[in-house]
Amino acid sequence: MSVLLAAILTVTLAACTRPTPAPEEARDLAIGATAEPNGLDMITVPGAGTPFVLLYNVYETLVKLDGDGTVRPLLAAQWNISTDRLTYTFTLEGRAKFASGAPVDAEAVVASFERARSSAATDQIRGKWAVVDTIAAKDDLTVEVTLKNPSNQWLYDMTGPAGSVSDPTATADLNTTPAGSGPFVFDAWDQGNSIDLVANEAYWGTPARFDEVTFRYFADPNAMSAAMLSGQLDIISNLTVPQAIDQFKDTSRFTTYEGTTDGEVVLGFNHATPALADLRVRQAINHAIDRRALVDAAWGGKGTLIGSMVPPTDPWFEDLSQAYPFDPEKAKTLLAEAGFATGLTLKLRVPNLPYAPPAARFIAAQLKDVGITVEVEEIDFARWLDQVYGQHDYDMTIVAHVEPRDMGAFAAEGNYWGYSNPDFNALLLEADAASSTEQVRLLREAARMLSDDAAADWLFLLPNIIIATNDISGIQANQISLSFDLTKLAARN
Repeated sequence: MSVLLAAILTVTLAACTRPTPAPEEARDLAIGATAEPNGLDMITVPGAGTPFVLLYNVYETLVKLDGDGTVRPLLAAQWNISTDRLTYTFTLEGRAKFASGAPVDAEAVVASFERARSSAATDQIRGKWAVVDTIAAKDDLTVEVTLKNPSNQWLYDMTGPAGSVSDPTATADLNTTPAGSGPFVFDAWDQGNSIDLVANEAYWGTPARFDEVTFRYFADPNAMSAAMLSGQLDIISNLTVPQAIDQFKDTSRFTTYEGTTDGEVVLGFNHATPALADLRVRQAINHAIDRRALVDAAWGGKGTLIGSMVPPTDPWFEDLSQAYPFDPEKAKTLLAEAGFATGLTLKLRVPNLPYAPPAARFIAAQLKDVGITVEVEEIDFARWLDQVYGQHDYDMTIVAHVEPRDMGAFAAEGNYWGYSNPDFNALLLEADAASSTEQVRLLREAARMLSDDAAADWLFLLPNIIIATNDISGIQANQISLSFDLTKLAARN
């Protein structure tokens, strides 16, 4: 969790508390995945595909998010927080080195942090540094970060890509050749097919338990299931055809893990589209879609209804899934009031990720019943990032937002939805600087505001369904961070 207690004088977590597992026999590991990166630099490239492979595995952060959502030490052996909650002093792990052999010292950390808040970074990454005033190397192993105002979110954000530390001595382009300090080193990227990592033989911490790890990408989830059944894969990182789960019921070969994610599957509205700028039209769309039936039809019934941009694992979750009950007649009434009694045509542009096309077809059918014609266009994810996320060229879209505690995406300047609500933005700022109790109350109010405003239609929360062969241990059922963390995995034989 992020640091919430204003009264606390210091927070010190010693890295020596981390247990060192017994050595395991190394081997190769093949992992099936769906969202291929659009590039390999987490600071300059948007999307969850890059940190899924690189975060904690190739790149490390000062602090890390564990499977329970708790902030733990990584490159920082310990840290202190001033009584006014403005100054964070990190003491670095003295043994840490980059794969090149260069030390992970304070100057390297400062350089990485300054890059993350520079114009080179994505808006999303740079936004996580907006609360920071100064970053300074106090000595070789001490970094001091001073905030402009207290923030509950900032340390939590530093467990993700925004807090990653890269090798300042690297001369190659980080977008093609990552350079970190993790237990694995980037080896090769066969675009459209796979990414290979190899063990960092000089890793400063617990050695990698696999010689080589390959992330294999599948556009067709059924092909990934077939590869798993035929022994070509050791792990399916997230089963994206939950209807296929029974294929892996042979417990002598496979273990199935079912957990949760932070992945809100959002039917996003472009608020710059004239019809969707009308609250009544957005509310009508919410009423016109039977979300439970959608989950049953498109995702095998495996998904949680939420109703706003907050998963149940966050302390400020409130079940808003029935704020807009399925009511086609109410939808028709709202559309008529908005001047669309004779019909409305909207383009639904979705990425070709497993959940989006089936959801889009279901939604098109339901909206047709209330007089909205939906033109569905499926595009590859790289084009989606450019056309929808970058150029805002769409009416509606469907994508899973998997970053932890990401309600602030609706407050980001230039967000691709075109959503702007000064009252919502003010609530988030107030909550970030508040006490832990007030933070929960204010963020619940903010989530209700998004729901009342029908800023989007939150279809469901993605489940985390992992299939692994029985000789793989250390699987985390919950996908809380953006990383598929290899450091916990081992081979049983």
